[in-house]
Amino acid sequence: MKYFSTRGVGPVGLDEALRIGIASDGGLFLPEQLPSFGVSDFTDAVSISDVAAAMLRPFFVESVLLDDVHSILAETFSFPIPATALHVDGQDVSMLELYHGPTAAFKDVGAGFLAGCLSRLASKDDSPLTILVATSGDTGGAVAAAFDQRPGMRVVVLFPEGRVSERQERQLCCWGDNVLSLKVQGSFDDCQALLKAAMADEELSLRHHFSSANSINIGRLLPQMCYFGDASLRHYKRTGNSPGFIVPTGNLGNAFACVMAREMGLPIGPIILATNANRTIADYFESGSWSPRPSLRTLASAMDVGDPSNMERLRKLVGEAAALRGQLRVSSVSDEQIESALRLDFDEFGFATCPHTATATHTWRHLDNELASQHDWILVATAHPAKFETIVEPLIGAAVPVPPELEALLSRPVKSVSIKPDLPSLAAALSGD
Repeated sequence: MKYFSTRGVGPVGLDEALRIGIASDGGLFLPEQLPSFGVSDFTDAVSISDVAAAMLRPFFVESVLLDDVHSILAETFSFPIPATALHVDGQDVSMLELYHGPTAAFKDVGAGFLAGCLSRLASKDDSPLTILVATSGDTGGAVAAAFDQRPGMRVVVLFPEGRVSERQERQLCCWGDNVLSLKVQGSFDDCQALLKAAMADEELSLRHHFSSANSINIGRLLPQMCYFGDASLRHYKRTGNSPGFIVPTGNLGNAFACVMAREMGLPIGPIILATNANRTIADYFESGSWSPRPSLRTLASAMDVGDPSNMERLRKLVGEAAALRGQLRVSSVSDEQIESALRLDFDEFGFATCPHTATATHTWRHLDNELASQHDWILVATAHPAKFETIVEPLIGAAVPVPPELEALLSRPVKSVSIKPDLPSLAAALSGD
């Protein structure tokens, strides 16, 4: 299978797409065509790793990593991803818990998979890489954890200074010598723009051998498709119904992975994008005009994105606003609505959720009656609430237990460097100046 840029450059093989992350024309890689599956193709799949192996094999046919896929997937899915039933009268609703990995966020899946792929590629051709990652919170910690201490791999994490939670920042800055944590004096969009500028700079790229671990890298999306596929198959085998998914989204990578899984034939019903007060996606669906803007700070900080990168992939795969409205729905959730949802979640479900997950639970509670009743629903929980204790605990009036993995990270010493949001400052930091 070959991969083309959303802007036309290509083709390249999967290994090259994984290594360089972003195409030379600034576009994002997509496969030339998606494989097609039916439910019967997964009859013998017992575990999520089995489902993933079946879904991903066509993508790796021409890759030097083909024989490594099973071991990469065993590493990637080494923690549980349960769909917990929510006891709601008259409805089949569950919560897909994606936060049981080493940094308690859904990004652990994509980051772990990408680390498994890139570290093996580096060892096969002896080409050390510098992994750049821009993060609004969870991505950077997951990527740093996945690549920490891996030989031949350097990670540079860019995050907006003062715009992530205290516990998130500790997770971004507590790693070994092969991880450089940079506090950028700006927003997430500044971090993302800086990353893209660095990767487009030929001299810097040649010197540091850049790749990206953001969801601009196709390697982040491939394993994310698999947990949507696995959850939908398990639900379908249990009920005979194709569940709808409500996916909290910022940079649109996780939601796009869900769309890809549905396009490949997995039994997925309606997909609803739950956003926060950053309305770029919602306004595009309403107006048909794509108008990125500076991001707003919200309680769901990891979703504070004003120019979602993966919209370029979504428009290429599905079409412009008119076509997208026929395939997806969007819900924009305010901070006040997030606070209300956090209280209701704790009261009704008996456990806490995080502010990002609360955008999904609010959206589900406010579906129109016809849509709500026609489908079973899976709500996507993207992070453990203990990462946002200063927001969640005062609202629910209770302490949120810290999972052991997160507690271990929070006890580590931290180090970081503050830089201006410009390329010379980044270049100096990369060189240790």
